[in-house]
Amino acid sequence: MNRLWGNCILIVGAAIAGLCHAESLYDSATFRSPVSDHKALNAGDNLTVLIYENATAQTSAGTTTEKTGGPSLKLQQPTQDRNWSLSMAEDFSGNGKIQRSGKLLGTITVIVKSVEANGDLNIQGEQSIEFNEEKQLIKLEGRVRPVDIQENNSIVSTKIANAKISYVGDGVLASRQHPGLLTRFLSLLGLL
Repeated sequence: MNRLWGNCILIVGAAIAGLCHAESLYDSATFRSPVSDHKALNAGDNLTVLIYENATAQTSAGTTTEKTGGPSLKLQQPTQDRNWSLSMAEDFSGNGKIQRSGKLLGTITVIVKSVEANGDLNIQGEQSIEFNEEKQLIKLEGRVRPVDIQENNSIVSTKIANAKISYVGDGVLASRQHPGLLTRFLSLLGLL
């Protein structure tokens, strides 16, 4: 009897196994090893950007002009000599210097919007921060080569091609950075 039950279980198991069809879960296009680094490679993936921008510009100019000259008139009479002369001199010296520097440090996580035919990633993202009634908005977009992405799925902003980075502040401090209406009006009139 035990032998009969054992044979029945074998036959039923073989019949079920013959009816089952399994497909492989492995897809070479989307497979990522659980032990490999997880880097942004596809549209929709996140990528952390370490913004490190440091720009400095300096321009200077100097001008010096000098002009001397003028008419002279001399009249002589037998009784007295009279000399009239008129001379003019003009000197001008001007110097100008413009020096500007800017530094932006920050971290923002962006999203891969699309992947180019050569594998480059088009990224875009923004971050809004509000603190003590001050709003700060950072926007970033550009193009990234996958080989420039570090092991921790981050990239330095200096390695982003066609990078467009904007940092805008709005609030009490930002409004104090601009001159008031009266100052702007007097500047337009040339009084300031």
